[in-house]
Amino acid sequence: MSFTLAIVGRPNVGKSTFFNRLLEQRKAIVDDVSGVTRDRQYGVADWNGKTFNVIDTGGFVAGSDDVFEKEIAKQVLIAVDEADAIVFMVDAHTGMTDLDDSMAHVLRRSTKPVFLTVNKVDTNDNLLDASEFYSLGFEHTFFIAAASGSGTGDLLDEVAKLITAEDDAAEETAEIAALPKFAIIGQPNVGKSSLLNALVGTERTIVSDIAGTTRDTIHTHYNLFQKEFILIDTAGIRRKAKVHEDLEFYSVIRAIKALDEADVCLLLLDAEKGITAQDLNIFALAARKGKGVVVLVNKWDLVKKETNTAKEYEAELKKRLAPFTDVPILFISALEKTRIFKAIEIGLEVYDNRKRRVPTSQLNDAMLKAVENYHAPVVRGHSIKIKFVTQLPTVVPSFAFFCNFPDDIKTPYKNYLENQLRQQFDLTGVPVRIFFRKK
Repeated sequence: MSFTLAIVGRPNVGKSTFFNRLLEQRKAIVDDVSGVTRDRQYGVADWNGKTFNVIDTGGFVAGSDDVFEKEIAKQVLIAVDEADAIVFMVDAHTGMTDLDDSMAHVLRRSTKPVFLTVNKVDTNDNLLDASEFYSLGFEHTFFIAAASGSGTGDLLDEVAKLITAEDDAAEETAEIAALPKFAIIGQPNVGKSSLLNALVGTERTIVSDIAGTTRDTIHTHYNLFQKEFILIDTAGIRRKAKVHEDLEFYSVIRAIKALDEADVCLLLLDAEKGITAQDLNIFALAARKGKGVVVLVNKWDLVKKETNTAKEYEAELKKRLAPFTDVPILFISALEKTRIFKAIEIGLEVYDNRKRRVPTSQLNDAMLKAVENYHAPVVRGHSIKIKFVTQLPTVVPSFAFFCNFPDDIKTPYKNYLENQLRQQFDLTGVPVRIFFRKK
């Protein structure tokens, strides 16, 4: 079991800034607005050759009636329970507050080592003011400036002393990096976080009816029922014209970056609304990036059904998704947990399809026969002859057709060859790239 460090504290003390510094990347959104972070964020840090997991949490507000602050408090308590050690962060500029006292009261009941970390200590005057935090009574107290990194080394040296050779996360990190990655994508409020929570069986992310609840991209290691992969929950992607706040702008950027990281995208649609222009844009973006795609029609339990409702709905979807119609479509309900595990099975099949490598001899036997059955149209009196086919060594299934006039092959014939490849070699859910080269 690898060592885990949780960063906790009231809102806006610099937890995410410190988290990003430990990871040496801007993984968590940072803003002067209070309450930016909502869900638990996981990352891996390295210090003096020792690797450990880090959890960033939202700002803890005890006894709040706010819908998000209540859920954030639950997430913080889960993080404290999961961690082996805790960084309790406070703000030297603001001084001690009732919220700091509330957080301290929770941590005193924990048996885990707690490192009281006074952030924003930029000057000697600040250091003098920060001494008031000694009154909280924690054995380990550190004064840092997360933005500049000042003082963080002493804190990390103490954390590193707790990490044994068995706890080192480096080997586990390498194994996790090799796992399939599924990104749950779609517009705001289609049920992405509900699906993640239903799959893992815990409240991994905060769910509400308010659009834009999820802000960061949330990575979850799924290891149940002999299946293991990484699930990535993302913020909803709206049209640019509808994005007005900086926070949402950053959320959308991270959601799009999650697409780059993923192997397969689970595109969620709202069954009651159907497929919209923005859903088509998200689908096209995933296909353009060469990702496997599974379309999940969520909230299917709310749709009034007749004999052929699902069949007609699927036909309409494929009509809108054309020309890339070889995509699995599944009707699910994240709330009722209907067919959600079937979605994972299909996602893993699409992942295998994306990795498929076809032997050259087998490829030529099938495709040259398809060419013989339906020749490319004659161009300027020249008959186009395809002599050889090979699969290119790329992440996305890509095929090179060697012929005498590569520039004269038109889109309809290219589509024919793509359909033949899909029929012969099961490339469902995967974008296929075809290139024509001079023989």
